[in-house]
Amino acid sequence: MVSGYATAHIDGITSQRGPGWWSPIRHYFGIESFGVNGYRGASGAMLVPEHDEAESGAPELYFVANGHAEFTVGDEKVDGPAGTFVWVHDPRLRRSSNAIADETFVLAIGAGAAGQTYAPTGWETLAGES
Repeated sequence: MVSGYATAHIDGITSQRGPGWWSPIRHYFGIESFGVNGYRGASGAMLVPEHDEAESGAPELYFVANGHAEFTVGDEKVDGPAGTFVWVHDPRLRRSSNAIADETFVLAIGAGAAGQTYAPTGWETLAGES
C-alpha cells in the first residue's frame, strides 16, 4: 500500500448535496490549506456563480481546463478558451463565469487573504461534503 498521496479522476468527484455541476475537490481530498473546486457545464450553463470575496479578502485563480468559458470580472468580459488562467486578486470585484462550449470545466483555487491562513467560509462550509 502506498501512502502520502491520493488520486482521483474528476468524474469520480461529484457533489452529493450541492449542485451537480460542482466538483468539491477540497472536500474530496480533505484539503485544509487552500480551496479548490471544479465547475462543469454545457454551452450556456452558469459555472461560477456571481460573487465577490470582499468579506474574506481572498484572491481566486481560475483555470479553464476544458472547453471554453466567458468570465465577467467587475464590468469586464474575459474570454477563456481552454488553457486560460484568470487571476482575481482584488477581492471586491464581482466575478462569475459561463460555459460557451459543451464539456467546459473550470477549476477554481482560493487562498487566504494576504498574510492570513486559508479557512473555508460561506457556502463551502454549508455544503455538507466531507
